[in-house]
Amino acid sequence: MRILLAPDSLKGTLSSGQAGKILEEAVLSLYPSWETEVIPMADGGEGTVEAMAAAAGGEEVMDPVTGPMGWPVQARSLRLPGDVAVMEMAEASGLLLVPEKKRNPLITSTFGTGEMIDRALARGDRHIYIGIGGSATCDGGMGAMEALGVRFLDRNGRELPGQGASLGRVETIDLSGLHEGVEDMDLTILSDVTSPLWGERGAARVFGPQKGADSAMVEKLEAGMVHYGKVLENTFGVDVEHLSGGGAAGGLGAALLLFLHGTMASGAEKVLELSHFDERLGTADLVVTGKGRTDRQSGEGKITGMIAAHCKKKGVPCVVLSGSLGEGWESLLPLGADRVIPVAEGEDIKKSMKEPRVWYRKAAERFFREWGEGK
Repeated sequence: MRILLAPDSLKGTLSSGQAGKILEEAVLSLYPSWETEVIPMADGGEGTVEAMAAAAGGEEVMDPVTGPMGWPVQARSLRLPGDVAVMEMAEASGLLLVPEKKRNPLITSTFGTGEMIDRALARGDRHIYIGIGGSATCDGGMGAMEALGVRFLDRNGRELPGQGASLGRVETIDLSGLHEGVEDMDLTILSDVTSPLWGERGAARVFGPQKGADSAMVEKLEAGMVHYGKVLENTFGVDVEHLSGGGAAGGLGAALLLFLHGTMASGAEKVLELSHFDERLGTADLVVTGKGRTDRQSGEGKITGMIAAHCKKKGVPCVVLSGSLGEGWESLLPLGADRVIPVAEGEDIKKSMKEPRVWYRKAAERFFREWGEGK
């Protein structure tokens, strides 16, 4: 029996690597002769670098950069053969880098994300993959572009800092100092978000509250995004309002597309491709995946839904073991999931989050014991 263990992270509790290790321990404690392979997974957000390092090897590097609040942080990225770099903006500008009580997308910045790209270019990397999930920011990517030499000017020609509060004040964008390495860079943006820069599905209204914005902040950010978007349209001559994925990571998506000529790609599909998932799937008897919470969104471009679909195509049983289940989790069944199992339900969810390793291990053992008995 060969089991492929390919979990996503259980956000805030277990990384994808930790979850995979627990699943493996659960299998081997019951069936020592079974063969297991752990492939930590991600879909462009938190854990993408870790997942790629575990799946594809490479050299991990740490860069000192500016965090979302202006504090120094260490951002991890991955170098692969062929001048390839894999990074995630959450390492430099992520929500988890900001204490909950200090979260304010009017003042957070993506400056450190631009610094990560600059560091990669300095090392000679030209093929860059960047996951843009988990941001603490809503600055339209101004901070990242500022770090790469772009200047954002107000009506009096004064330079503005790259942060959400500056969006409504930008009148001119000076591209003359943009990093020359951008011309030779092949940038792939890993994201499963198709939100536009503004509007009901846009960066401020949908994601602003998750980053600490109250209703007044949301309205200010929304108005700022509309204004900023018009300046982008005048600068680049494109229809920014309907730019798919432009609102991802608080508008960083739009900046990476327009300033750096990036290409949007499914984070989940790219991780599966770079980790050679289908090749490893070919000899598997069972795949176990999962994440923190499985709901309707899990079947809309997220890694668990993608894994289920790949398993269905290859005729391999797929089981999703997640921390909890939300509305619409059943959407994974027609995609290819044979079973979707929660670690905890109801009042037990809070208990499980306090001892995630214990609860996850017990749930895994229950499933594998049942599966083994059926064989």
